[in-house]
Amino acid sequence: MKNPPALLVIILLGILSIATNRLQAESSSAHALSQLRNQLADERGNTIPDFSRAGYRGGGVALPRVLTIGTLSPSDETGDDGARIQKIIDEIATLPANADGHRGALLLKRGVYRVAGSLYVPGGVVLRGEGSGETDATVIIATGTKRRELVILGDVEKRPPVTLVGNTPAPFGSAEIKGTRRRITDTYVPWSTHTLTLEHIDGLSVGDRVVILRPGTTEWIAGLGMDSIQEIDMYSDRKLYQWKPAEYDFPLERFINAIDVETRRVTLDAPLMIALDEQYGGGWLYRAESHRATECGVESLRLVSEYKKGKEKTDTDHATVGVTLRTVENTWIRDVVALHFNIGFVVERTAIFTTIRGSALLDPISPVRGGYRYGFSLRGQYGLVENCRTRNARHAFSTAARARGPNVFLDGVAELSHTDSGPHERFAIGTLYDNIRESKDLVVQNRGNWGTGHGWAGAQQVFWNCTVSGEIVLQRPPTAQNYAIGCIGKLAGGRFPDMPRGLIWSHNQHVQPASLYRAQLEARTLTSTHFTN
Repeated sequence: MKNPPALLVIILLGILSIATNRLQAESSSAHALSQLRNQLADERGNTIPDFSRAGYRGGGVALPRVLTIGTLSPSDETGDDGARIQKIIDEIATLPANADGHRGALLLKRGVYRVAGSLYVPGGVVLRGEGSGETDATVIIATGTKRRELVILGDVEKRPPVTLVGNTPAPFGSAEIKGTRRRITDTYVPWSTHTLTLEHIDGLSVGDRVVILRPGTTEWIAGLGMDSIQEIDMYSDRKLYQWKPAEYDFPLERFINAIDVETRRVTLDAPLMIALDEQYGGGWLYRAESHRATECGVESLRLVSEYKKGKEKTDTDHATVGVTLRTVENTWIRDVVALHFNIGFVVERTAIFTTIRGSALLDPISPVRGGYRYGFSLRGQYGLVENCRTRNARHAFSTAARARGPNVFLDGVAELSHTDSGPHERFAIGTLYDNIRESKDLVVQNRGNWGTGHGWAGAQQVFWNCTVSGEIVLQRPPTAQNYAIGCIGKLAGGRFPDMPRGLIWSHNQHVQPASLYRAQLEARTLTSTHFTN
């Protein structure tokens, strides 16, 4: 056999060198991240949690390109296009799914479509356009004065209730499998750990979907001071609600990566994001089954909410939400612009493993006050919002009450914001704000009686290498922590400046790794300690 040409040898050596350098860089990044997490750990073992499982199929998995099955062109008529769009979606939904769970996509050709109601995209189906730009796009105009969501992902029909997951009915997420509940026996489980000890491991296997139920208790709420929120300058039309234990159960959906039979310890795919403490009720683990629609998406569309011209800051009688991800798992939104909606994109608390990428809420039409102008609202678990932007929003990147995480906002830009990004109310846990550029403020604090008793807005919130034109407010709740690492912006005290400050590291100087989410994803890939659902 002849020796390979010298040029080929050089090329092969070059490829090998590039691959080696990349592996060394990833290893170095993982090592630096491990060191930082150790430095920031408290006396009980809590530190910055791992967010790498956030996103479609648990992070690090490319969004699919689903085969186009149906095509529709704009009508010459000026009437409602909703029925004919929904008809083809429903026809595709009857087709058998392939091995990946996909049935097919409906392609809306460039042009304008008018929809007076809502469009429902069920499991296995993709609603796709040919662009979201200001020109040469596929435009869906939400017509009329009805307040509604324009596009809803998730099956319309719901199965009958089986049991509850915390306060969430079974048809709206996951249902407990009867007879599988058992106590967690650890005295204390840090929020950043992946492992816990059970009273028994009977019936558990690697890959099982489980729920860790962290109960809300009177003692925990009292420890937070949320049973005695003070009335301060309340709006006359609002009533103050103190927190109630039954409303603060945290059902945390996870997957089992490993089981140690001798010690009865299980390793989970993601940390809990909230500590389990025996003095506050400890916790339980049980197996669960999902009742969600899967593998559906919305792509390359420009959604426009019709409104009364001249009433840009008063009109509320028009389509409210651009896209809602409802009872779904492994779903996505890609390249979608929502124009003039009050809320751009909502991921409901029943959703899991979702990605919103390259999308935007622009120029919402509504009053500039509480309850209006939300850009991207993550309320579920394992949600990723990547490379998205807002313009003229109030809360550009935010979470809602008791959002359970892990959730990630990555490489987001908020232009002309009217107020802050950050957790909005009532103890959202486990959110990463990674390289967010916010034109107003970035805040996690005790909001007290704002709203109807928002109280402590969030815990285990991580601001990483964010750039803030306004103020950064970082307060620490009892039993928890919040972090600002490598963030640029003016530090401020917030509504109650005497509250304890969270952990601030390298203020006004970005740190390495540049992105926490990407570094954690690389570290997980290197160690291969994850289960792909």
